[in-house]
Amino acid sequence: QVHLVESGGGLVQAGGSLRLSCAASGSIFSINTMAWYRQASGKQRELVAAITSGGSTNYADSVKGRFTISRDNAKNTVYLQMNSLKPEDTAVYYCNADRVLAGPTRYFGLWGQGTLVTVSS
Repeated sequence: QVHLVESGGGLVQAGGSLRLSCAASGSIFSINTMAWYRQASGKQRELVAAITSGGSTNYADSVKGRFTISRDNAKNTVYLQMNSLKPEDTAVYYCNADRVLAGPTRYFGLWGQGTLVTVSS
């Protein structure tokens, strides 16, 4: 089985920074795309940033220039560096891994448990 475990959330003042991490555990051979989503209270879950195994990235317009996604394929870990945080970035941030090959099994759309980011004004 494959599990995603996020860390790094917390409370920060507007303008501050946080770094989220998400590690995938299990007998993993490869992960195609890893991504961060977020869900604010009362809103739908939205894509924040994604990165392929080759390093191609895409970002939501609302975070471009402030957030940076990266990954360490050897560690099956994805990071989200969040700078210049705004109160509207407050949400639960979820890690997602798609097309995960672990042993003979391919997993699609795996989710972590989420980590809360709160940005105070």
